[in-house]
Amino acid sequence: MQYYTREGNSALATTPIRKVRTMSATTPAPAPSSGPTFDRGRAVTKSLLGWGVVAGPFYLIVGLAQALLVPGFDLSRHALSLLLLGPLGWIQAANLVLSGLMVLAAAVGFARLLPGRRGGWASVLLGVYGVSLFAAAIFPPDATGGFPPGGTDATTASPSGLLHLLAGTIGFLSLAAAAVVIGTWFRREGRRGMATVSFVAAAVVVVGFLGGAALAMVPAGVGLLWLAVVAGWVWLAVASLTAYRMAPRPDLR
Repeated sequence: MQYYTREGNSALATTPIRKVRTMSATTPAPAPSSGPTFDRGRAVTKSLLGWGVVAGPFYLIVGLAQALLVPGFDLSRHALSLLLLGPLGWIQAANLVLSGLMVLAAAVGFARLLPGRRGGWASVLLGVYGVSLFAAAIFPPDATGGFPPGGTDATTASPSGLLHLLAGTIGFLSLAAAAVVIGTWFRREGRRGMATVSFVAAAVVVVGFLGGAALAMVPAGVGLLWLAVVAGWVWLAVASLTAYRMAPRPDLR
């Protein structure tokens, strides 16, 4: 529509008239945004973290299934790594490699989620743990505790056995360090419960592995190794699940 306005204080007859155009009273509504509604990068991050949730249960289920089905294996006397020996050793080797790949995926997910150097350190430490699983699969331990059946227990450590032990040492210490790094991030984000869980898990992993390695020939040592293994995998699953829920949703609407 149009309307007119007068300017100045002069008489009406001599006052110039200025024509003003205004916006239409029926202004059309703005067109809906055609921008993206799905963030692929966020979806990738959550997917990578999801593999950290799966890795531990996968490893433990496959390992325990073998422990119950492989003749001569005794959970009270044998560590899961001994399943690498014998004709069915390829199953445990595949278990280690596939679990290692899942850990590497989770490492990338944490690197994408955690800010700054903390994300880099978490990724590197978890990545070292994943690679250590590959090394453990390549270098099997020495026979001990009467497993595999019909074999002879090693009296001296072989190069393969030493490398297996070295891979385990580096891997478990790296996993514990990753738990501390990620635990500090949880605390910074106000997740004090998960921070405490992370710090406790780190201590249990270190004490369990070192104690188990020192007492590997007795049932108590095997129990400590089991404690370290279970604590490490459970922590990774819970931490990855918590980080997955904290990660931004890919749906932008």
